[in-house]
Amino acid sequence: MEGPERAEEGVGATGSAESAESGGPAEEEAVAPAAVAADTGDDVPRARPRRRGRTAAMLAAAAVLGVVAGACTGYLVQAGRAPTALPPLSQPVVAQAQGEAEPLSAAQDRRVRTDGDLRKLLIPRPKGTEDNPSAVDDEGWADLAAYAERYKGPASTFDSLIDDEFRRAAVTSWRVGDAYTVDIALVQFRQESKPAASEWAENGDYWADKEGDTRRWPLPGTGEGTGTVYVHDAPERKAGYLPLYSAEAHAWRGDIYMEIHVYGSEPIAKAKIMDLAERQVGKL
Repeated sequence: MEGPERAEEGVGATGSAESAESGGPAEEEAVAPAAVAADTGDDVPRARPRRRGRTAAMLAAAAVLGVVAGACTGYLVQAGRAPTALPPLSQPVVAQAQGEAEPLSAAQDRRVRTDGDLRKLLIPRPKGTEDNPSAVDDEGWADLAAYAERYKGPASTFDSLIDDEFRRAAVTSWRVGDAYTVDIALVQFRQESKPAASEWAENGDYWADKEGDTRRWPLPGTGEGTGTVYVHDAPERKAGYLPLYSAEAHAWRGDIYMEIHVYGSEPIAKAKIMDLAERQVGKL
């Protein structure tokens, strides 16, 4: 009975020896557990993940330190230098001219004309014309109350003229037979707190534009928006009276507001109002 058992042991020993020499199944069985352990991760340590942003933060800190160090170095270098002398602020002394300077003429200084007799700046009345019986005229002047009466709301106009620092007004008016009448006013303001002359010209433009059937043209000799001529083609009608046609012009220059009105029973030609306005603004 012992023979077969030894034969089996011999066979097993022989098989083990053959396996050891060939490095086959026995070696594979020895490696397999390690591979399984690596797959499960129970006994083999894992690699620690690398932190992100650490290098970028170090570079940024180095850049900031470099800028600060450069600024400090530049300041120390500049502080060690000798100060540069600045040029003197005073100008060379100019010798004062002897005597008194001659005043400018009216051609050189516009204020010489406008501060003088304002009535001399009105265009002259044409020969052969007649006085306008409805005109309010005190030797060519209109005081504040008289000028305010020329408007439909004299009380509110009076207050507005006071607020706008009214100084004086020179007026002239005439009638050409029964054809038409002309009314011109030069209104001067003190203009210590506001440009009243331009505001009154804009007010005149506003009401002239509100009239129906109105044509308008810029006034030559004035800047853009500083002078306009209007012709109203639709007459004003009232029972018992002839139709009343009108034309007007508004402009300003400096502290003077110019307004011209022409009324007639026949349509007013553009050439008529334009000629009056050009000649009048030319004297300002």
